[in-house]
Amino acid sequence: MDWMEKLGDTISAKGREAADKAKEMAQIASLKSQISTCEEVIKKNYMEIGRLYYEKYGADDTPVAEEGQEAPFEKQCRAIRNARNGVNELQEKIRELKGL
Repeated sequence: MDWMEKLGDTISAKGREAADKAKEMAQIASLKSQISTCEEVIKKNYMEIGRLYYEKYGADDTPVAEEGQEAPFEKQCRAIRNARNGVNELQEKIRELKGL
């Protein structure tokens, strides 16, 4: 085999390696995208569980635990209520400034 054939074989082999690597990288990117989609579904459903819990147990000031004990997530529910009250107050100030 002369050097031209060796060069051609080497170039062909490197081309196949590059194509294989590109295919592998595309497959990995596709799998990572699918993982991200699954993680988004998980995150969305965790948030929905939290929202449903809050609506059922934390939206008002009614305690859901025994007297003398703090309900699970009571601190977070209280923080949400306080933040919502703050939003309502700020929206009212905006309405006042707009003359509504």
